[in-house]
Amino acid sequence: MSWTLFTDGASRGNPGPAGAGAAIFDAEGRELAARSLGLGHCTNNAAEYRALLLGLQTALELGGARLDIRLDSELIVRQLQGRYKVKHETLKPLFEEVRQLLVRLESWSVAHVPREQNKRADQLANKGIDEGAGAKQAA
Repeated sequence: MSWTLFTDGASRGNPGPAGAGAAIFDAEGRELAARSLGLGHCTNNAAEYRALLLGLQTALELGGARLDIRLDSELIVRQLQGRYKVKHETLKPLFEEVRQLLVRLESWSVAHVPREQNKRADQLANKGIDEGAGAKQAA
């Protein structure tokens, strides 16, 4: 059974106060988990990677083996697909950490979605900014 992971990172000011959000849904569309995390001060791209890390860690903790990953960051999607190289030095270690988590999955896919289809993750990312540092369980 495959789950869908939606993630989003947000930075107010880019760089600025940032947050990460991740939501996992089962095949029937039921939300299995929702997480938000305050990231302190970072860029939007770093926040996007941190959101993906948060979602992957959560999925693995819940026993997820097959993930359909959905992000509204075309850059991150294309880097994961190998279409773009990761050139920015601050993103390279985050990319490597993501790759290390992805190999622990039985299978995965990644696709870009418009912002309108990523509202739950966006809501969680903004909650992370508003609530500050530390992992938060979404209600």
